[in-house]
Amino acid sequence: MVMNFNRKIILENGQEYYGYAFGAAGDKVLEVVFNTSMVGYQEILSDPSYTDQAVVMTYPLIGNYGMAEDDYESAQPGIGALIVREYNDEPSNFRSVATLDSVMKKYGIAGIQGVDTRRLNRAIRDFGSCRALVTKAAMPLEEGLRIVKESQLPADAVSRVSCKSLWVSHAEQERFHVVAIDCGMKQNIVRSLNRRGCKVIVVPWNTSAEEIKALHPDGIFISNGPGDPTDVPQTIETIRQLLGIVPLFGICLGHQIISLAYGAKTYKLKFGHRGGNHPVKNLDTGKIEITSQNHSYAVDKNSLARTPLAITHVNLLDHTIEGVICEKDRVFSVQYHPESAPGPQDSGYLFDRFIWLMEKEGKRHA
Repeated sequence: MVMNFNRKIILENGQEYYGYAFGAAGDKVLEVVFNTSMVGYQEILSDPSYTDQAVVMTYPLIGNYGMAEDDYESAQPGIGALIVREYNDEPSNFRSVATLDSVMKKYGIAGIQGVDTRRLNRAIRDFGSCRALVTKAAMPLEEGLRIVKESQLPADAVSRVSCKSLWVSHAEQERFHVVAIDCGMKQNIVRSLNRRGCKVIVVPWNTSAEEIKALHPDGIFISNGPGDPTDVPQTIETIRQLLGIVPLFGICLGHQIISLAYGAKTYKLKFGHRGGNHPVKNLDTGKIEITSQNHSYAVDKNSLARTPLAITHVNLLDHTIEGVICEKDRVFSVQYHPESAPGPQDSGYLFDRFIWLMEKEGKRHA
């Protein structure tokens, strides 16, 4: 029966999962993670936070509404592979301009369908995220394991996905100038700020504090992005030098970078948080937000206790820290994605809080 398949995944623990190829050809060693979202595969495919990862979709049918021109989260998707139960190559949505398969071929993204994704997701849940080889079905197990063992995942993902030079996104009625540090930023974050009257000046991940101050921002935003937050010490030092100058808001990787800048530590989760159904408790209001998440690392609670940061949000599934604040410095951040692409819209108020902090500063730009 295995001979009918033409592609497989070899996990570093020796497990094999067979299926059928779609998307781009070629062998890749990637980190395998799962995502529990029921919709939004286009946004997931184009989210820079998935750089160098193979994403297993728990929802069984993928590709059925095609790819829409306006729904990309980045111009150059960096995801390594997409693993699905059933792929549909005949999209029915009127907004579709291309099939998922054709887009994956264009950007060199491997795909494998027909996989027992329930079994694979249980393996990730039980044993944790791991390295794996996406390869042809005929690859001998011993050879595949040797390739996985000898391969190292790169640690420069942020520098690869960040913009290479400053660019600006204008709002219709610009009330504030926000400098956004691009560590792999989703485009819906820029749109969310634009809708609230922010001119967004996007700068590369390694922009210095002096260069940012020279732009005279009303507020500074630190974006999401891929990988280990300790891989970007330049960004951490930049934020450390900017603390207390203007309001700061961070999302996902930006949340981790802010915490590290204050002296906290981070650690890698067993299998991370990815999907649009994570319950998070807002400790200020007592309300439960259903959130969209995508990260492998979390802020260490014990180390946070030695900083000026206070915890504002907690994940109800594993009690990890989901939000912090330093009122004195006008700094706050969350681990999840309030821009909701894809995902629920419970947390849009966080952008409004950022606007409120800038309004309190009393600064305006024509």
